[in-house]
Amino acid sequence: MSFVEETGNSLRVLFPGPVEITGEADNGSETAEKDDRRQGIMITNHAGRGTAIDVLCVPEQVVAAAKIMDEIGFFLEAVTGVDWIKEDRLEVVYDYNHYGPEPCRVVIRTFISRTEPEIPTISHIIPAANWHERETHDFYGIRFTGHPNLVPILLPEDADFHPLLKDFTP
Repeated sequence: MSFVEETGNSLRVLFPGPVEITGEADNGSETAEKDDRRQGIMITNHAGRGTAIDVLCVPEQVVAAAKIMDEIGFFLEAVTGVDWIKEDRLEVVYDYNHYGPEPCRVVIRTFISRTEPEIPTISHIIPAANWHERETHDFYGIRFTGHPNLVPILLPEDADFHPLLKDFTP
């Protein structure tokens, strides 16, 4: 079994019941934004997409996913957001990577309401998430509940705007 398959199997605990680890066509097309994408684990073409595993989960699962990724030796590269203004939702994207002989970059994504943009923090599991979450809060207004210091990191302290939201006007 390859390291990618082992990693996918480790993440299966996020999805109770039988879960099929699906593959994706090698065309590198972006599928996370499609409404027909089901929650679960998708093995992707690393050469075409830059990730080996793409996980779509509910917001309440990001903490459990972070624990799994930490336990199996992955590090957090980034936390960011995507504003899907027409769908009235935000996407929160966690990029993980692993040092080793086989490329295994994992993206864990979830969607939250644009009107109530809250998601649990993972900073108590992966301390490096602290400033990633602060930056994501600055730019998208996403509140990471339970974060120990969710104050601006790049914007002015009195900033009441989030410049990467698509309806932002200076």
